[in-house]
Amino acid sequence: MQIKITGRHIPVTEPIRAYAEEKVSKAAKVHDREDMTVDVILHVEKNPSNKNRDVAEVTARMKGIVVRAEEAAPDMYAAIDLVSEKLERQMRKYKTKLMDRRNGKMSVRTVAGGSELPDPFADEEEPEGVLVRTKYIDTKPMSEDEAILQLELLGHDFFVFTHAEDGAVSVMYRRMDGDYGLIQSRA
Repeated sequence: MQIKITGRHIPVTEPIRAYAEEKVSKAAKVHDREDMTVDVILHVEKNPSNKNRDVAEVTARMKGIVVRAEEAAPDMYAAIDLVSEKLERQMRKYKTKLMDRRNGKMSVRTVAGGSELPDPFADEEEPEGVLVRTKYIDTKPMSEDEAILQLELLGHDFFVFTHAEDGAVSVMYRRMDGDYGLIQSRA
């Protein structure tokens, strides 16, 4: 396992580096894989009125799986504690689901075509947005269950992947009612 600790616009002192490495390595040992790389980014928010300004972000990558956690606290040590606990929970969750899938017990909600919830912002005018960031991703062929698992592990509202059955670029997203939706491209 490789752990890389960096500070964004702040110097990372040796005590903080040692503390972060100890906590994150303990959390990542749930999987204990040699091919795992863990990136830890520490930074301080600029807003002085925010009491939780110290932020710790952790991204663990292992053979096609990405687990991400982010937490903020009043001091960096507390932020590292919180993010390591969150990372460990997510790693255990993934390991449990992986074992259940191997044993044939995978139970993920199916994509339901139920009624849509009304849009609460339908009457409001939307301000015009500007493209501020472009992100490039490598999509991996996977099943719908794997895409839901990745969506949950990353903590995002959507996940882009290549559908294993037909090779179509697909988007799995979390609906407002807690279920999942799937958008597929037609070739």
